[in-house]
Amino acid sequence: MIQLTVNGKHREYPFGTTWQTVAEDVQAEFTDDILLVQVDGKLQELHKRAKECKDLRMITARDKVGKQTYRRSLKFLMLKAFYAVADEVLPGAGKHPANEANIGSGQAAGGRSQVRKLTVDFTVGKSFFIRPEIDFVLTEEFLHRVKEKMQELAAGRIPIMKRNMALDEAIELFHRNGMYDKERLFRYRRVSNVNIYSIGDFEDYFYGYMVPNTGYLKYFDLQLYQDGFVLMYPGEDPKVVEPFAPRDKLYQVLKETSDWGLRLDLANVGGLNDRISAGAASETILIEEALMEKKIGEIAGKIVASGDKKLVMIAGPSSSGKTTFSHRLSTQLMALGLKPHPIAVDNYFVNRVDSPRDENGNYNYEVLECLDIKQFNEDMVRLLDGERVELPRYNFITGEREYKGDFLKLGAEDILVIEGIHALNDKMSYRLPREKKFKIYISPLTALNVDEHNRVPTTDGRLLRRMVRDARTRGASAQDTIRRWDSVRKGEEENIFPFQEEADAMFNSALAYELAVLKLYAEPLLFGIPRNCPEYAEAKRLLKFMDYFLGVSSEDVPKNSILREFIGGSCLRV
Repeated sequence: MIQLTVNGKHREYPFGTTWQTVAEDVQAEFTDDILLVQVDGKLQELHKRAKECKDLRMITARDKVGKQTYRRSLKFLMLKAFYAVADEVLPGAGKHPANEANIGSGQAAGGRSQVRKLTVDFTVGKSFFIRPEIDFVLTEEFLHRVKEKMQELAAGRIPIMKRNMALDEAIELFHRNGMYDKERLFRYRRVSNVNIYSIGDFEDYFYGYMVPNTGYLKYFDLQLYQDGFVLMYPGEDPKVVEPFAPRDKLYQVLKETSDWGLRLDLANVGGLNDRISAGAASETILIEEALMEKKIGEIAGKIVASGDKKLVMIAGPSSSGKTTFSHRLSTQLMALGLKPHPIAVDNYFVNRVDSPRDENGNYNYEVLECLDIKQFNEDMVRLLDGERVELPRYNFITGEREYKGDFLKLGAEDILVIEGIHALNDKMSYRLPREKKFKIYISPLTALNVDEHNRVPTTDGRLLRRMVRDARTRGASAQDTIRRWDSVRKGEEENIFPFQEEADAMFNSALAYELAVLKLYAEPLLFGIPRNCPEYAEAKRLLKFMDYFLGVSSEDVPKNSILREFIGGSCLRV
């Protein structure tokens, strides 16, 4: 018999019992569905056989990794349903020249031959944006049929099976089924085997874990949006799908980046690796940096053209590159005849001992109350009135604000370039006139995908940026950064993202090549996280993720690159 302690209670099970059986036995003790188990710090799917362990934890749909698992599985269900409905309602078109076998069953006949590709492109709010490449007009009626099919499949509780196959066999399968992004991706994998998931005869590869069967996937919605549709998933409450809130400005930036990636054949990791292996890494860096400089110049032009602006307010989530962006924007503004003065809102942090704390008793640097907004507004108003003002510096080592003789007085051509996570929130700049502000939202909105069905999460890119920077500048370990990350993300959801659509301009600070460079810095830090700590599971996931990328030296990264803010070597004061 297997001896287990589950939720504080001792239980016994026969050898050969699966975690699924254990989860079903204790499900009534949990509010949310159990989707995975964590066994001595290692995540396992429920189809695995149970074993004795020192530390057993049930992972539910409310846990971070549980949410990720649910959303990943939901994408798989949607793909299965979309192709199935295409077969049912569209006239057969024979074999498609670009996709002889088609994804899933390997049968070319039927309406699915009119679906060339479905790309999970990026997220918009609590939704995946799906870009279809199809030979018919996508209608509300068709999408409603897909939703009904998803509900039907969910009601059927169809097992989501996993099988392991040799790498060469998997590459052949991907080619035969028209999964060319996956074929390119796995040419660079060092592993000898690949896990393939299936719902019935429908097969696909996914990066990460899956729920045991389709019956777990009850909460979702579909809606036409722009030139595709969104797959909506639950937010904080795993049983509630909130109405879709269009974010048109955000969409346009993401769409532009995605289109650019397609034109350069940099839409996915396989394309990036192809360029690196062909010796074109330096060229790729130059192209990406040139595009970014062009975009910064365009924003500077908008600021000048918009009239008498004296305050450029720059906000974005952690590790967006706000500081470097503010300096590069300042350079572009100088080229247009203005005299910009970058100001970091972080210099107005209250002294650490006076900082607010979160529910766990830790300092909370993400809330507005961590800033001395009264002093900030007083200083900015005096500057706008033409007075000479001494600006503070915040010492992150001592945790205190200091004054080092940084005096500033504005003239007719002077403009303040203010950056900080709360800069778009008018409560932070409550005394400053709105007509004098030009608001910019900046974020590394990664449009690079692992393949057409597996995204590179924007948050992963930011986490790796921050991890490398914190280790270099603040003496923080990767374990420390991961431990604090959920708190950082919570602060962003509350204090930054609600204001992004108020921006006058949006800037995507992601670089398609950056994860290939960050890989060489991040991997040693991640390997340093002990196996017996809570952060190890996340470290293992990130290491597996980084394994998709070929590494690139930072030698050719320009000295003014946003990436230099994190890896070091910047010519700017960052």
